[in-house]
Amino acid sequence: MLKKGSIAPDFELKATPDQNIKLKDFLGKNVILAFYPADWSPVCSDQMALYNEMLKYFTKHNAQIFGVSVDSSWCHLAFQQDRKLHFPLLADFEPKGEISKAYGVYDEEAGESKRALFVIDKEGKIAWSYLSPKGINPGADGILDALEELK
Repeated sequence: MLKKGSIAPDFELKATPDQNIKLKDFLGKNVILAFYPADWSPVCSDQMALYNEMLKYFTKHNAQIFGVSVDSSWCHLAFQQDRKLHFPLLADFEPKGEISKAYGVYDEEAGESKRALFVIDKEGKIAWSYLSPKGINPGADGILDALEELK
């Protein structure tokens, strides 16, 4: 897993079936990457709902959050609409897990992303990272602490 001080690997992933997001387009802004195993799972649903509630706090820190899993953009779109999420979910779908692997958080055995958090600073360096147990919602405290340190 990439650690504090590492350069965040750039990527371009689908946010919707017809919209791509590039990490490099967010230089000058703090970025939160929330890797998670799968849409629709109970813990992932709770985790993404929490981050949806935290959006105003992330915005105060000039931060954009992205959820990232190996699910397809169509699956993300249905999940996003059902859960009324107001931040992008990125599809690390094809080649499967390529970005999760680049960040060192791909679970080869399960074929999905591990539950991991990264805060990337305005210059594109990892300011904080955390690997959570698969069945535990990591919450938002570590993210907020890392964003506070970037002030």
